[in-house]
Amino acid sequence: MLQNTLLGSLLVLGTFMTLCNAECFLMPQENMGSDECRDVDGGIHPINTSWKTKDCQKCTCYRNGISCCGIAAIPVGFDERKCKKIFNKQECRFKVVHRINPGKTCEVGEWVQ
Repeated sequence: MLQNTLLGSLLVLGTFMTLCNAECFLMPQENMGSDECRDVDGGIHPINTSWKTKDCQKCTCYRNGISCCGIAAIPVGFDERKCKKIFNKQECRFKVVHRINPGKTCEVGEWVQ
């Protein structure tokens, strides 16, 4: 029961962090010191291995927990009145297009990771 509560809390935290465009976060592991990590979806990963999540994050299993970082570069420095950013989850990429004519891309001043 406690493990399910902890995993549920980590899922909520991970989702919140993703929605806030957090760059990286650490999820401590209950069984620290073991040779594997359990992710929020219940997947098991050996120490020092990495994987890409369905939420466009690269995660790595360490002895003290799982470290996850967003892999999508975020557009900044564009005209937000005329343009909007659109996220393609399959490609883990943003594109910036005109609000009136979404077929036309907008100039982006900078991309941050």
